[in-house]
Amino acid sequence: MPLFISRSAILLGLTAVLTPSTVSADELPSLTTLSNPDITFTVPETGYAVLERAGVRAIIVDNRVVDDDTLPGHRAGYSGVASLTHTARDENLFVPSYAGLNYEHIHDGTTRERTILFEPRNAPIELRVIDVHTVELYQAPTPTWKLESALRYAMLEDGTLEMTLECIPRAKTFRNDYVGLFWASYIHQPDSLDIFFRGHQAGTNNPTRWLRGVTPKHGVNSTHPGQSDSRVFPHDNDFPLTLVFNRSDYVYDEPWYYAFTHGMAFVQIFRPQDQVRLAQSPSGGGQGNPAWDFQYFIPEYQLNQRYQMVMRAMYLPMESPQQILEDSLKHRRALGHP
Repeated sequence: MPLFISRSAILLGLTAVLTPSTVSADELPSLTTLSNPDITFTVPETGYAVLERAGVRAIIVDNRVVDDDTLPGHRAGYSGVASLTHTARDENLFVPSYAGLNYEHIHDGTTRERTILFEPRNAPIELRVIDVHTVELYQAPTPTWKLESALRYAMLEDGTLEMTLECIPRAKTFRNDYVGLFWASYIHQPDSLDIFFRGHQAGTNNPTRWLRGVTPKHGVNSTHPGQSDSRVFPHDNDFPLTLVFNRSDYVYDEPWYYAFTHGMAFVQIFRPQDQVRLAQSPSGGGQGNPAWDFQYFIPEYQLNQRYQMVMRAMYLPMESPQQILEDSLKHRRALGHP
């Protein structure tokens, strides 16, 4: 395990939240403007909105170029959290020209042109401001995949970001009968390139322990599925998104992970029922700038059916793995962890 710079952990107060229950697709609650037309919103001309709470500041951006005093040098194509800062560290966690929790890929495992595999970057996105703590990124059915989506970024009372995906396939465009989605967080020059999660070596009955996910280069040992995730997704041998299907020797037992930089921890927590796969690259954002990622699959998708995925991201001072366990507990339980 790495050495950590000792810092006093901030004890965070949480609002009451409901633990999500398993429901059928037809009974999904309406969580975004995609499914609830009664939600009102505004669309700012700037293309971004600032969310601030409990010492955390997040700037949510659409996929257009932004270059002003609030968000200098932000490149086109990188929607999501363009900047994430904390009163304990005022430097952006993410590569300034890129983003975190960035909606990156739509795919079906078949080899396509880069613009198609990166269609979330290229198709227009509308930023919708719901209230002072909540925004959405809405994307109409995309040109190739015809996937309609809304991503809600809500800053909770303690500064944790909850990201909710709702999406609807509007045409039978996915040749292998599944929808593959991928999110990337491009981290700016962290102390360690690696991620840490609780799991065991694949193919064994070893007990759960902290694992250090290390990938020697982009697309090698890059993906960590859950221990009960035996799903097989067909894909072309030359499929160019090498992070997606190149598994490590590990599986996770708990659907969450953290990584650290400059005395801070970035924690990503997922619902068990969403069966996300953790992913990482040592150089996704350039030399010394790793990508701390995840992916979500919809097998045997149905036309015009709405699907949901919910995760939370915490950014807080880091003292030890035990402290991260304690500080994330309420959020993990809120997302259905035992």
